[in-house]
Amino acid sequence: MASSPVLLHELLDRAAKQAPHSVALSTTGARLTYEELDRASVRLAGRLHEQGVRGGDRVVVSAADGLGTAVLVFAVSRLGAVFSVLHEEVRGGPLEHVLRDCEPVLLVSDDPDAGRTAGAHGVAFQHLTDLTRDALDSGQQAPVAPPNSGTIAVDPVCLIYTSGTTALPKAVVSTHQQVLFAARAIHDSLGYRADDVVFCPLPLSFDYGLYQLYLAALGGAQLHLGTAAEAGPPLLRHLERTGATVLPGVPSVSDRLAWLLSRSPGALSRLRLLTNTGAALSDSTLSTLRQALPGLRIQVMYGLTECKRAAIMPPDGDLEHPGSCGYPLPGTAIHVIDDEGRRLPPGETGQIVVRGPHVMAGYWRRPELDAERFHRADGLFPELRTGDYGWVDADGYLYFSGRRDDLYKERGFRISATEVEAVAHRVEGVTSAAVLTPTDRRGAVLVVIGDDGLEPDAVREQMREHIEPFKIPRRCLRANTLPTNGNGKVDRKKLAAWVESAITPTLSAK
Repeated sequence: MASSPVLLHELLDRAAKQAPHSVALSTTGARLTYEELDRASVRLAGRLHEQGVRGGDRVVVSAADGLGTAVLVFAVSRLGAVFSVLHEEVRGGPLEHVLRDCEPVLLVSDDPDAGRTAGAHGVAFQHLTDLTRDALDSGQQAPVAPPNSGTIAVDPVCLIYTSGTTALPKAVVSTHQQVLFAARAIHDSLGYRADDVVFCPLPLSFDYGLYQLYLAALGGAQLHLGTAAEAGPPLLRHLERTGATVLPGVPSVSDRLAWLLSRSPGALSRLRLLTNTGAALSDSTLSTLRQALPGLRIQVMYGLTECKRAAIMPPDGDLEHPGSCGYPLPGTAIHVIDDEGRRLPPGETGQIVVRGPHVMAGYWRRPELDAERFHRADGLFPELRTGDYGWVDADGYLYFSGRRDDLYKERGFRISATEVEAVAHRVEGVTSAAVLTPTDRRGAVLVVIGDDGLEPDAVREQMREHIEPFKIPRRCLRANTLPTNGNGKVDRKKLAAWVESAITPTLSAK
């Protein structure tokens, strides 16, 4: 029996041995079998080695080409180097910050401006298309593996940049061991199969999208790399065309799918599983999806970049545990603490703490942040103080109350924006909602979108049936849509700019 993969690329090697001719990756215009993907990554590793990439070196990729990016990820792993996948729209100052921060030996992109930025910082640059062209040529001679890098499981393989509301992006360091443990634990809970087609509308720069590569390889499934355009109004058509059976979604994608299905009953007979993270799904979206697709199973999840995933609900477990975001991954533990770090009993709200082998190695060159967020209470695995708040019930299910950045004080009360948004979703006619926390210029603002005729004052009034009046923002605005970022989450900076422009005349008149 083959030994279990220890390094990230060995995950692909095993899949290629078990099902060489099964489709591993597809896009609208191309596809690769597991054998082709495996061989391409070996070829590319050899080319990168010829260009001087060695173990421990950082390689940054920022490109829209998901297929080429996937090949590069496994190639970099083979060299014992460390990859960092950025969204293709990361450029200018944010890109300069990453280049200064992680000091890569190579930046890979198809954006000429990125090449100029790399040159200004003394970083080598390659066009992704040029770099991968020969590697993807199936007519090439058998690939020659690069020299053994001496990499072991505790060595880093990935930097994932994540940012808060004000600080510059920081990189979470992930080792081979941590990535593989997280991927296996998630797979144990989701159970991707060899006959699955996973339609991924999320970019590989988003760790939720990136991990679909690993989950698909674990299950021998086909991963279809969708685009932002395919996740828009044509979503239903692309799901049908690809024969999708699994959809990893965020609320904006799931809300759109529910809306489309309500107008196209009987579609998507093959879709069997929808997963969700990033924010809670509204009751109306869950209800619409289940009514339209009786065979669909929904698994809601909770996680953050520092541990990838912390809790996953069993299929349709939200029906038995409404409001919960899941049960801890196999081999991990979750508890909550008070402001003094004392563990709280079931039912009491505090800061969520995650323990297990999936807790990442720390932040790249940020020892002060490591000391704040990572604690070694048991001498074995570090525990992650997430900065998120919630509670655990007597059965161990986690209930999320709000992120640190979502909690604010107004009129003397501590309020969770997440809780307010969830209540707004319960108002008839509301399809999406977002709360902007207070600033020096204004109080909290609730923004809703929904059916024609939806009145903001009526939304606020109906919310009083489900939440204390002091928690309801005094100002509610209706918008046609909520702006989203490249990961499909609400872009609160863009939303704040829209809100400021909408209310500035009112503020100036006071």
